[in-house]
Amino acid sequence: MGEMQNEALTFEKVWAALMETRERQEETARQMKENAERQKETDRLMKENAERFKETEKLVKENSRQMGLVHNSIGELAEHLVLPGIMEKFNALGFTFTKDSQGTRFRDPQTRKVLAEVDILLENGDIVIAVEVKSKLRTETDINDHLQRMEILRRFADVRGDTRKYRGAIAAAIAAEGARRYAQKSGFYVLEQSGDTMKLDIPEGFVPRDW
Repeated sequence: MGEMQNEALTFEKVWAALMETRERQEETARQMKENAERQKETDRLMKENAERFKETEKLVKENSRQMGLVHNSIGELAEHLVLPGIMEKFNALGFTFTKDSQGTRFRDPQTRKVLAEVDILLENGDIVIAVEVKSKLRTETDINDHLQRMEILRRFADVRGDTRKYRGAIAAAIAAEGARRYAQKSGFYVLEQSGDTMKLDIPEGFVPRDW
């Protein structure tokens, strides 16, 4: 009788151990399934991030290309439309310019950092005119940027002992009326496209600003 109880007890222990092992196996399988699902989600997120990175890289390249086109179009506008004849237009006002240059950069003598870049520079022994070229002159911001540029040129000239007067001009293929008036009020000469050339518009009472 005691042996049967021992056998029944042994069977129960074995059965309980089997059930526990089964539960552990099922738990392990469940965790493995969850881990697999997490890995799939991680893979999906990594794939999405990779696609976003490719899209961002594409946008950066496109923006760089567009900026290059803008820079090139301004350079071409300056070279083919503004530069030819601009010296003669100013000399007809009584100036005696003997030198013009395009894309002139002013650098810090110590750091070589570019302080300012001028699209077209007209020079003689007494005066310098810095011409900013715009495809479209629309807002006061364009004029304010050139005002800051002129301040930089004046400080640069003072450091180098250049006592010549500096004046500014803006040449645009298209100029909004408000922007044109603001530029002239700021003391800038304004040149605007007229046919195949640039017209130098000087309104009555205009006083150019000296830097």
